[in-house]
Amino acid sequence: MNRTELVGKVSDLAGLTKHDAEKAVDAVIYAITSAVRANEPVRITGFATLKARDRAARRGRNPQTGAPVRIKATKGIGFAAGAQLKKDLNSRGPLAKPASLAVVKPSAAKAVPARKAVPARKAVPAKKAVPVRKAVPAKKAVPVKKAPAKKAPVKAAPVKKAPVKKAPARRAGR
Repeated sequence: MNRTELVGKVSDLAGLTKHDAEKAVDAVIYAITSAVRANEPVRITGFATLKARDRAARRGRNPQTGAPVRIKATKGIGFAAGAQLKKDLNSRGPLAKPASLAVVKPSAAKAVPARKAVPARKAVPAKKAVPVRKAVPAKKAVPVKKAPAKKAPVKAAPVKKAPVKKAPARRAGR
């Protein structure tokens, strides 16, 4: 599942517009990224725990030349699956929807406020109808014929004759 598919799935399940679902997914990703970057573990109960992991500087080898290379210290991310996620992955039955998603209906997701009543305008007398002219069909464009391109005369290449092989000289007396 890619990002667009995730937004579409959130939109369908939560009864949100795609725009609102995209904002929600962006907000979740931003919140998780900023917390992990600040070295705070993110624990989503039943789903997973995400935390930053430090990788120490080390020496490696350039695979093309075999020369030693210094690799700088970096940060990685650790993902530990939660108990509910492990249970759901290993179960054979259908995945149960969360109770918070069972009630939402797509049509009731966004209520439209009622508009204010606009005072009625006075009726304006109708104008006399003007006859409409029929459109004259446009003439078809005649395709322009192009003159054939002149070809330069082709000169025949001089014919080369194959050299005649001389038979080996015969000895006299044979």
